[in-house]
Amino acid sequence: MNSRLKKIIQHAHQNSPAFKQRLEDAGCGPADFEDIPDLEKIPVLRKETLVDLQATNLPFGGLLGVDVSQLQRIFQSPGPIYDPQGNAPDYWRWGEALKIAGFGPGDIVINTFSYHLSPAGFMFDDGLRSVGATVVPTGVGNTELQVKIVSDLKANGYLGTPSFLGIILDKAIEMEKEISIRKAFVGGEPFFPAQQHRFREAGIDVYQGYGTADAGAIAFECETKKGLHISQDMILEIADPNTGAQLPPGEIGEIVVTLFDETYPLIRFGTGDLSKVMTEACRCTLGTPRLAGYLGRIGDAVKVRGMFVHARQISDVLSKFPATANFSAIVSRESGRDFLRMTIESTETSENFANQLQSRLKAVIRVSVDEINFVGPGTLTSGSSIKDDRNLA
Repeated sequence: MNSRLKKIIQHAHQNSPAFKQRLEDAGCGPADFEDIPDLEKIPVLRKETLVDLQATNLPFGGLLGVDVSQLQRIFQSPGPIYDPQGNAPDYWRWGEALKIAGFGPGDIVINTFSYHLSPAGFMFDDGLRSVGATVVPTGVGNTELQVKIVSDLKANGYLGTPSFLGIILDKAIEMEKEISIRKAFVGGEPFFPAQQHRFREAGIDVYQGYGTADAGAIAFECETKKGLHISQDMILEIADPNTGAQLPPGEIGEIVVTLFDETYPLIRFGTGDLSKVMTEACRCTLGTPRLAGYLGRIGDAVKVRGMFVHARQISDVLSKFPATANFSAIVSRESGRDFLRMTIESTETSENFANQLQSRLKAVIRVSVDEINFVGPGTLTSGSSIKDDRNLA
């Protein structure tokens, strides 16, 4: 019997109307859940379903398990999705990962994850504070200023995407500044072998983690850096993306998580990311199962510069411009940076119109569109789509 699972199922059934409805729709109740295999009795909660639930029952789609007065903050992530933050210290549970990565008292760390609307900045800010590190909340962008801050404060730690760490190193060379960063924790996008080699050459010990805005910390590296250890403060399943059936270690499927969080009891939440549980034991002392890392994605979303971009978001923007119809969006990687290019069917093709679209798209998807090309109506015969053209190996 898994007592924590039974407890959160009971709490969600009593306090989360949307979860109670999920159980009723599946023809079961709290008494039907004793251990992890029983989770197959209810369908996976897809991110797209979460968006729809919230749209019809603002702000949390009936999934919140406590009164709003018990929340610290409310964020909005791409989707759009509202994410609550409860009152527990290190609510997103990143402290364990950061401690294993070597962060602690005496460290001065620039946190370059966004503090604006989405929860990433606060997630890692709280995690760093829980291990005693001093945080410099730099957020995203302002590269020249970030280099100056690192130089002035002799900051020895970095949190953010691996690509932005590379940009900071490039800017430091351009500014002829010494970089004092010696430890880093990265996430939000693929971490390529060439980046790993460059950071090692620069004397930076980099660990990576995997999580989501909805679920917080899911898995993280140990000192061997061979796979990502699964957080023990949750249940993780690898599920068949089509049927939701649980898959054994070694098989690739969707990462599905169940949180023991009474504030926001996400149960059988499908991240949309693909991975597998590694079958061989790790040489470290943690003794916990490991994910093989990011092995792709299902659904209509692609992560660009740390932010998920959904095809439906683009469609919603273009629906406000009568001149446009179908689109094709392609994400590629060039010179260590993600590029987002779009081809749009449109009867309006002026540069001013392209600029209007780029401005509106950036406001909604929160990343800039690097290039827009126009084609005539009916050209994109396969309809609208977003494609990841990067080699993530």
